[in-house]
Amino acid sequence: MKLYIDADACPVKAECLRVAERHGAEVFVVSNGGIRPNPHPLVHTVVVPDGPDVADMWIADRIGPGDICVTGDIPLAAKCLEAGGRALRHDGDIFTLANIGNQLATRDLMADLRAANPLSQGGGGGKPFSNADRSRFLDRLETTMRDAKKEAG
Repeated sequence: MKLYIDADACPVKAECLRVAERHGAEVFVVSNGGIRPNPHPLVHTVVVPDGPDVADMWIADRIGPGDICVTGDIPLAAKCLEAGGRALRHDGDIFTLANIGNQLATRDLMADLRAANPLSQGGGGGKPFSNADRSRFLDRLETTMRDAKKEAG
């Protein structure tokens, strides 16, 4: 079992390591730079070249059954699920085969709406990351790791 972290703007890297350490899972912290390497023996810091979706492609090319990805990127989550892996957001929301299609469609619709109205201010940014989000993430990652271990036998 491997844990892949789409590390750019990920607020739960330390929490990922805590849970992975309990389960003896290797952790791949993937970014295009700006991440301080972690000396922990289970952690592999992967710096990919600059470019759109390069970190996502690196993860998607390697994830497989029993592996988990932490990401806020819906298309990457879809690729992880297609490869037999699992994916969850840093607020603890779990991507599944049952919900990924709707999430991709909503994402595409919102992109189309933003493109159709170039004068809109967009607001954006979403809600702030809270302690409740962090707690929910820890609980869901723990459950997801246990489930992946059971499945692997």
